[in-house]
Amino acid sequence: MHHQHITTERHKDSHGSHEHCAMHAGPIRIGKKLKIVGLGFIGIFFLSYLPFLANFNESLISYFQLIWWAVLLGLLLGGVIDYFVPEGFIFKYLGQRNKRTLINATIAGFLLSACSHGILALAIQLYKKGASIPAVITFLLASPWANLPVTILLFGFFGWQALLFVIGAMLIALLTGLAYMALEASGLIEASKVVEQVDDYEWDNIKVFKFKDSIVGITRGAVNLANMVLWWILIGFLMAAVIKTWVPHEFIMNYFGPDFIGLLLTLGVATVIEVCSEGSSPIAFEIYDSIGTLGNPFVFLMAGVVTDYTEIGLLWSNIGKRTALWLPLVAVPQVLLLGYLFNRFL
Repeated sequence: MHHQHITTERHKDSHGSHEHCAMHAGPIRIGKKLKIVGLGFIGIFFLSYLPFLANFNESLISYFQLIWWAVLLGLLLGGVIDYFVPEGFIFKYLGQRNKRTLINATIAGFLLSACSHGILALAIQLYKKGASIPAVITFLLASPWANLPVTILLFGFFGWQALLFVIGAMLIALLTGLAYMALEASGLIEASKVVEQVDDYEWDNIKVFKFKDSIVGITRGAVNLANMVLWWILIGFLMAAVIKTWVPHEFIMNYFGPDFIGLLLTLGVATVIEVCSEGSSPIAFEIYDSIGTLGNPFVFLMAGVVTDYTEIGLLWSNIGKRTALWLPLVAVPQVLLLGYLFNRFL
């Protein structure tokens, strides 16, 4: 189990109220992987200003404009959670091994996320704080398509039928969470973090608020989180920009038929070009406008989430390889089935 990035040491005072992370000690440092990938990304970005890479530069800038705020917001919220929210609170609502926890995770995803890449940082932070693996998976799958901003965007594109997308996403998130509960109980995935339940947890850093300490604590939490997730996001960002630049749009539109082969092709393309929910929504509407069925745009929207290499890579490196590999195995058949039903009956 890959816990080396997130294992914490917790010490309680005589009242059992204070929790301190080992990562809170020492100076704030940018990790080696983030430095290497970050410098490489900056180098590629500057090279993209060469005349023959103008289209690639345009893709990079357009994606950056779509997701920079969501990633920054995700890291900032992660830092806030790290500093202010007690582990006992997270464990109470997201750490239990029951169905109610999965419902809580779905609601949390609906309320907290505005972009699939912004939610990655939050999911890893919640896991570090004691959320169970099934809850983390449910949170990840519910958030990109069942959150308020994207719900509004989808209604703008699809009208009342957008409700079917949102309900479908939440249903897949819950069913996948239930499947992960069974996988964990059977020992087929890594075990969730062992967190001692503390019923009388205290919100010490809120009750005794110190502005300077809060800024330092939030920054430390955000930077530690960036060291875990941002280098993966940059890699995914570059791969998506490459696809957008050099894969002809006509090729995508011509092969997204409403039959099962078309759904599989939709799945394959969405796997490599999904970057942000807001960015994928217009493409999904173009697919809908071209072929007139809901199944293909639904598969396009959902497949980018359940097969996202950035997401799977983060799960692999921060939770474990079995948790990562089971995600597409469990979720993809559900996505294809719902897409087929949408094409068949709507």
